Amino acid sequence: MMSPRRRFALFAALFFFTLLALGAQAVDMDALYAEEQFRIGVQAFNRYAFNEAILSFERALSFRPGEALILDWLGRAYYRSGMEETALRQWRAAAQAYGWNSDEGMLLGSRVETVGNRRGLLPVNDDEVRYVEAGRYPGSYGENVYYRQPTAVLPLEDGSVWVVAYGSNEIVRIDVNGLVLDRKRGPLNGFDRPYDLVSWGDRLYLSEYRGGRVSVLSSGGDWVSYIGTRGLGDGNLLGPQNLAVDEDGYLYVVDYGNRRVVKFDPDGNFILSFGGAARGAFPGFLSPTGIAARDGLIYTADGAAKRIYVHDSNGAYRGELAVRDLAGPESLRFLSDGGLLVADTNRILLVDPYSALVRVLGTAGNSRLRITGVAMDANGNLLAANFDAGEISVLTRLDDMASGLFVQVERVNAENFPQVSVDVLVQDRLRRPVVGLDARNFLVGEAGAAAQAQQFVSAAYRSAFVDLSVLVERSPRTLPLRDDLEAALGDIGQVVAGGRGRLRSVVSAGAQPRRESLPAGARGDLADYDSLWRFDLGLRLAATDLLAGEKRRAVVFVSSGELSPAAFERYGLSELAAYLANNGIVFHTVLVGGADASEEIRYLCRETGGEVLPLYRPQGVRGALEKLAQVPTGSYNISYRSQLPTNFGTAYLPVDVEVYLMERSGRDATGYFPPLE
Repeated sequence: MMSPRRRFALFAALFFFTLLALGAQAVDMDALYAEEQFRIGVQAFNRYAFNEAILSFERALSFRPGEALILDWLGRAYYRSGMEETALRQWRAAAQAYGWNSDEGMLLGSRVETVGNRRGLLPVNDDEVRYVEAGRYPGSYGENVYYRQPTAVLPLEDGSVWVVAYGSNEIVRIDVNGLVLDRKRGPLNGFDRPYDLVSWGDRLYLSEYRGGRVSVLSSGGDWVSYIGTRGLGDGNLLGPQNLAVDEDGYLYVVDYGNRRVVKFDPDGNFILSFGGAARGAFPGFLSPTGIAARDGLIYTADGAAKRIYVHDSNGAYRGELAVRDLAGPESLRFLSDGGLLVADTNRILLVDPYSALVRVLGTAGNSRLRITGVAMDANGNLLAANFDAGEISVLTRLDDMASGLFVQVERVNAENFPQVSVDVLVQDRLRRPVVGLDARNFLVGEAGAAAQAQQFVSAAYRSAFVDLSVLVERSPRTLPLRDDLEAALGDIGQVVAGGRGRLRSVVSAGAQPRRESLPAGARGDLADYDSLWRFDLGLRLAATDLLAGEKRRAVVFVSSGELSPAAFERYGLSELAAYLANNGIVFHTVLVGGADASEEIRYLCRETGGEVLPLYRPQGVRGALEKLAQVPTGSYNISYRSQLPTNFGTAYLPVDVEVYLMERSGRDATGYFPPLE
């Protein structure tokens, strides 16, 4: 809070300059009081004290009812507090006061539409979703050749993509703006017609069509070793093309020349092969192309037969995926939700592997062009390797193209004025983060002019560090599971000790939630376990402790999976989900005791990008928690040097940020108060 002396100085300065401006006219004291409360509110907002900001903005409105700028900021504070419906009311009132056709009104109108659509009970039917070309990564420009004849793409979590260049014997990494970041050509003898690229853990597998082998690469694309040799026998390959890796790390290679699929273990040892000639109910491969693995089943496309065949992981034939009207299927890739992406000549299809229902997501080029590989990148775009055109087509959802990017200035830091830094969050309309941006994608302005000395400082997606808060259920159900609680917090502690994260707080969710410390906080006091334990208050406390920390942040809830009758007594489920999501906090749940998670818990995980993890699942929870440092986040920090006069620190200084990515753009406008001089 501002000291009494400083507050008096501010009031005196405001009073003095107001008298100069008005001359002998009466001083508008309500305006002075409103200015003071507004300034306090803006400063509180930038300290993440959103409740304090709301109180100050409400007080400011009591002196200046209907003031558009105050309403706008009040909406921001409610939004970050998770009260989206209240925020929308304030923004609509602000837009009305500005005028819906004014620049400010249109900006607010876009924000209202995006946030309102997110809250809709009837989202757009997925059956209606179409992807359209939003850009491309050309293989050449003029006389400059970047790569030739792409056959496959492998998107990375930072938004970039590896492109397998069959024609130029290399793999090339390209960023979201289409610029080449890196290229790898293999060992001394080089790659020999590389065809497909997949990842598993910290390694990459690259098939070499003419080399008759698979190269094992590091995660950075450096060559490590070979799997397989050229030939006809067991473990040999003749024209290997597409690749897949199953949940256990086994590698499946489409051995095109031998018309079969070859399976290798994670160490590269030959296990078995299947397919080949007709046998029993299996008609035999004519021209095997794409392959994908999921839930113990292996799906293999046959371009000549225009079919997709299914085998189990032991090579036993399970039947045919009854997809009709395929023209020439090649690449197969599973999405995280279980849908199967199929590259079919120039079309991109989405196939349900259970019902065989097919949707055409989009097309690239014309019917004479050939898509040999397709995948979804970290920003939800479809990337299609267009072999004949020699380029990568970037396809974006049609509704995302229409709505553009959702940009929020989350915080302005002016402590070192005139040096100013802004935290910017970039998302799509469905709250998914947009990653991979850099200085070329941002333009900062102040008072209608470009900001001076703009510098791109950091991007959260580049960080491998995460801030954690742990919320521990203290209910009668977890009382006999104190050993499990201790084991769960031990796993979390190992993640922190391994340098992947920092533990911000451990919150004991009893009848009166409170912070605790490790290791005592793992088991808690017997008196803490209460049938009316407060989930909502505990979650708000755990989440609030993360606001000033890293941009990668998560609450890990250690729970029996059931919530108490008092779970949402003060804060509703939707408010809690919005509070987490609007502040970039992922919600994970570690289950103890063997029960399943309630639908409310699963909803919070789903809305924030988290998971439900049974403590004693075969693969453990430590690995999943370590991956928290890889969860995409669209937060960026940009600095500039302000040229605006401060009026001795009492002026409200505007700032706006525009973001561009291919054919999409977004903008946010806000302001701040510099330090008092």
